[in-house]
Amino acid sequence: MNDDAGIDAWTEDVSAHFMDYGRYYVPDRDDQIALICDLIPAPPDGANVVELCCGEGLLARALLDRFPGIRIRAFDGSEAMLAATEKRAGAQSGRLETVVFDLAETAWRRFDVPAHAVVSSLAVHHLDGPGKQALFRDMGRAIAPGGVLILADLVAPVSELAMAAAAKAWDEAVRRKAEELDGNLAAFERFRDEKWNYYADPDAHPIDQPSPLFDQLTWLAAAGFEAVDVYWMKAGQAIYGGRKPGA
Repeated sequence: MNDDAGIDAWTEDVSAHFMDYGRYYVPDRDDQIALICDLIPAPPDGANVVELCCGEGLLARALLDRFPGIRIRAFDGSEAMLAATEKRAGAQSGRLETVVFDLAETAWRRFDVPAHAVVSSLAVHHLDGPGKQALFRDMGRAIAPGGVLILADLVAPVSELAMAAAAKAWDEAVRRKAEELDGNLAAFERFRDEKWNYYADPDAHPIDQPSPLFDQLTWLAAAGFEAVDVYWMKAGQAIYGGRKPGA
């Protein structure tokens, strides 16, 4: 990775780096995964759950463990990430389908079976505002009545004060995790040197386009979701979503 050039596209090199360092870089990652699982209403047997940008499969595996009757369609643009997800599913891989996709494209958004839940972590901020609005509308049509859309993602502060607070909190979260896991700050120093903290260096990675949380909640409601809410927030990252009316 070249931190002078920043990241202007997600490549397999970036995927490999994130699989190596995501445990440091994502604040309270295990807690986030558990909460996303908690937010999904009890699914009927055979329910279809969709994960957008599944990464190395941590959330997919947690969902398979939590809900033994579901099937998961895991989408990602990285062949390496999809391979890691299949490997992590292990004996449960028979309930998992992996699909190569481009989040910004629209053809993949028409599901043969309506989704009981659509979940995504650290992906939707790669779409601009109109792209997020279109995705929310399309997911509103693709989710079954009573189903949910749950997102965990970077959100954009609307003031300099909030931006600085998010930058400090994210640095501190990564620093603590590096010390906890390794007893040294090498992972934190790499996080800082490669400018992964969007709130400290918002121009370092052109692919990052987070939108204000208030705007996204408004777009979710406009897309037809109800009970739109924020369930968790830390270091500029939030878990939020809504429910499709009915059922």
